Amino acid sequence: MIAWAVVTAGASGGFLYYGSTLGEPGRIYIAAGFLGLVGTVAMASLGLLMIATRHRTTPGASMDQLAKSVDRLVEHGSLSDEARRVLYRRHDRDLLRQAIQEDIAAEDWDAAMVLVKELAERFGYRSDAEEFRARIEQARFDTVQRKVNEAISHLDALITGRRWDQAAVEAARIGRLYPDSPRVEGLRHRVEQARMLYKTDLERRFLRSAEEDRIEDAMEMLKELDAYLTEDEAGPYREVARGVIGKARDNLGVQFKLAVQDRKWDRAASLGEQIIDQFPNSRMAEEVRGMLDSIRGRLRQMPAAR
Repeated sequence: MIAWAVVTAGASGGFLYYGSTLGEPGRIYIAAGFLGLVGTVAMASLGLLMIATRHRTTPGASMDQLAKSVDRLVEHGSLSDEARRVLYRRHDRDLLRQAIQEDIAAEDWDAAMVLVKELAERFGYRSDAEEFRARIEQARFDTVQRKVNEAISHLDALITGRRWDQAAVEAARIGRLYPDSPRVEGLRHRVEQARMLYKTDLERRFLRSAEEDRIEDAMEMLKELDAYLTEDEAGPYREVARGVIGKARDNLGVQFKLAVQDRKWDRAASLGEQIIDQFPNSRMAEEVRGMLDSIRGRLRQMPAAR
């Protein structure tokens, strides 16, 4: 009951203060405030009588305590905004500190810095503000470093997979996102350098395969080289490439003829399709096209013959 009295007294004090600021239109608020105070006194008196009876104290002493409490509430209710701010500054400081910590946890650095400025300039807690600034800068640095590391790891995976176009796009994106990080400098050059090193190694392996007459390996590398070499760069390799292509075509032709002679129709059909696919404009491909329908027909008849 006493608690309700204190709450009612505070509200009544607020009505009185607000009504006094409105002049003539504030009579309703003033009347409500007085009625509230009267009710408060009655309610508190009854409560104090019960407490006095329980604890065998005099009602007069309890009434004095109530009067002092009501006076304090009315006094607080009539304080200016500035005075109230001073009175509750410790509570506001705690709320502000909690809000800053929440912004740090959410990685909202700019919002946290705004609150830090408020903490220093409005409330005067400059030491706390400097501590928070240091925490924010360190947290920002650590977070950026972690994200840069993750982005560069992804870029390295693209480079390892020889996905050069995607790697170039990713390097540019990282540079835009983290322009202040020294680790993002030269990422585009890193991609281009890795591409050039792989191209050089591919050229060397192609020439070695051709020299060692490993025609199938050389053909695979030749197909891959086609994506790296410009028209001018391909010039020195044309003669070697013609030799490799000729040998590959001849090898396939020999294997195709042997398969037909041995009546291995499934292998003959597979080799014939390979010849047409790899050497579509050659005389050999033209000859194979003329034989392929017959070979497929024989292949379809094989299960029935069995």
